[in-house]
Amino acid sequence: MAGVVLCGGRSSRMGRPKAWLPFGGEALLQRVVRRLGEAAWPIAVVAAPGQDLPPLPAGVLVVRDPEEGRGPLQGIAVGLGAVAPRAERAYISATDAPFLHPAFVRRLADLQAGGHAVAVPWADGHHHPLCAVYACSARADAAALLAEGTLRLSSLFERARTLIVQPELLLADPRLRAADPALRSLRNLNTPEDYAAALRELDAAEAAPGGSAGRP
Repeated sequence: MAGVVLCGGRSSRMGRPKAWLPFGGEALLQRVVRRLGEAAWPIAVVAAPGQDLPPLPAGVLVVRDPEEGRGPLQGIAVGLGAVAPRAERAYISATDAPFLHPAFVRRLADLQAGGHAVAVPWADGHHHPLCAVYACSARADAAALLAEGTLRLSSLFERARTLIVQPELLLADPRLRAADPALRSLRNLNTPEDYAAALRELDAAEAAPGGSAGRP
């Protein structure tokens, strides 16, 4: 299983590029790539045309959206195409997922392996399409939707065989329940307030017994 990180969004609500936000001694994109790389490889980062990125580990693929403003469905299609020669499926992540845990990635991968093209969580009243596992074959469906001018990610779930994963099913795995009981892997940072709150959580974890060894 490969990993894909989408970082080509405009970060309009954040007010500055999310990929470069400092988080625990590294840029946010570097952190997400590192955490995802513990459960998936290779990693492809999908960036906007001309977007500047922080340094990334050797072997990480950087690919570019062919057009700006076509949303995450295009990024998913590009990312799946980049890793398809070396993997059958990929975990797709946004850049702004600082608490992504490898156990979460592995749990979704196990569920997707049951014969579905996509395994996507449903929590807080909506899908989490950038915390999901996609078969690389789903790229054909994504490309077909893009060719029709359809950019809604939910259209992909209607077209491809999709498992909608409730929190209870995720946490039925004792490994995930121990590692991420609150499913903070689903958290993203859209605003400066979200970012400040996440930094406070990180600081609290590092101040707890065990220090940085127990940090999320």
